Amino acid sequence: MIKIYSGAEADKKVKSIASQPAFFDKKKEEAVREIVDEVRSDGDRALIKYTKKFDGVTLTKGGLKVTSKEINEAYKSVSDDYLRALKTAVKNITQYHRRQKADEWFETLPDDVVLGMRNIPIDSVGVYVPGGTAAYPSSVLMNAIPAQVAGVKEIVMATPPMPAGRQVHKEGKCNPHTLVAAAEIGVGNIYKIGGVQAIAALAFGTETVPRVDKIVGPGNMYVTLAKKYVYGQTGIDKLAGPSDIVIIADEDSEAEFIAADMLSQAEHDPDSMAVLISTSMEVAKKTARELEKQIRNLGRKKIARTSIDRNGCIIVVDSLKKAVEMSNRIAPEHLEILSSPPQNILEKIRNAGAVFLGPHSPVVVGDYIAGPNHVLPTMGSSRFSSPLSVYDFIKKQSILGYTKPALKAVLKDIKVFAEVEGLDAHAKSAEIRFKS
Repeated sequence: MIKIYSGAEADKKVKSIASQPAFFDKKKEEAVREIVDEVRSDGDRALIKYTKKFDGVTLTKGGLKVTSKEINEAYKSVSDDYLRALKTAVKNITQYHRRQKADEWFETLPDDVVLGMRNIPIDSVGVYVPGGTAAYPSSVLMNAIPAQVAGVKEIVMATPPMPAGRQVHKEGKCNPHTLVAAAEIGVGNIYKIGGVQAIAALAFGTETVPRVDKIVGPGNMYVTLAKKYVYGQTGIDKLAGPSDIVIIADEDSEAEFIAADMLSQAEHDPDSMAVLISTSMEVAKKTARELEKQIRNLGRKKIARTSIDRNGCIIVVDSLKKAVEMSNRIAPEHLEILSSPPQNILEKIRNAGAVFLGPHSPVVVGDYIAGPNHVLPTMGSSRFSSPLSVYDFIKKQSILGYTKPALKAVLKDIKVFAEVEGLDAHAKSAEIRFKS
């Protein structure tokens, strides 16, 4: 059963959670480097090799790209209800992200000095979508739609073919729900590759897969390490760790809701973290019992059980002020405020990737349908990082234009800085323009 902490033990537990460093295994890093380097040198041949090794699927060089025929077949495999839900999500996510598009600005100062800032979309983006044993069409939408709103010209998607079990087969199809999600928003450049090899292909390009300027999308530890390794060669969204949630609750909060929401994150990964911070010992104990009750009926109960036992905890505090303080120290990916009214403490929340207000705003509504992005900072990085957004796909370009009188007015100051820094060529590059 999940452990309940209070008093000094609670403070110690929160300190432990907040100071836990991101974990990267050296052996895994070495394995990642080997795969990335091989894809960089051998291209498609390496992609085919590792797709067979890790996915049990044999592909030919001409079979790496998803065809229009496969897209049409995917549509026949999904339900009308799925298409309806998908279209609703596309509409909401697009509308939300359109509000983020920043305006450019220019201004003219004395002596006709021009200053400004331009917004330039990144030319090409690679969207990585996990697959294999599960489908993540919501990841397609959350990663590609902001790029489209930003004006990215080329969006490439990589997703692994569905595994063939123990028997290697030649067909190698991707999950139909993932393909339909991509087709619905106009992403047609899709490749049947997953894992480290997909990240390497997007970063360096192969004979078939185009190189991109930035890679976004979730993945396991190997995918995260691959993104870390190729960063610099290409941009990345963030180094994402396991999912996490903190729930702030008071004596009137429903233990049944709390347990369900904790398990919704625990089922992601054995390393996921679910934390309840409550002002009520009674709610804490009820939640612990509800967790035991609900976990028995989950399809992924082994994963959820490991997550709850390893990383779950319930913390009891004497005030909502203390609960907010602890939550800010943890800096969760998801924060649910179930205390009533939630707006009373919202303005005090400094560190959280996404905040969900009230008992009828579970994380799952944000995962799929509401509109805000579900790609969020993990492992305490909401202290300095933000959700994926349109801004992640736009480069800022500073603009300045000086006239001769304007340059002359600051020439002395330029020379002072150049002298202090010992860079005489800097000073001369300005002085030469006033040589008689």
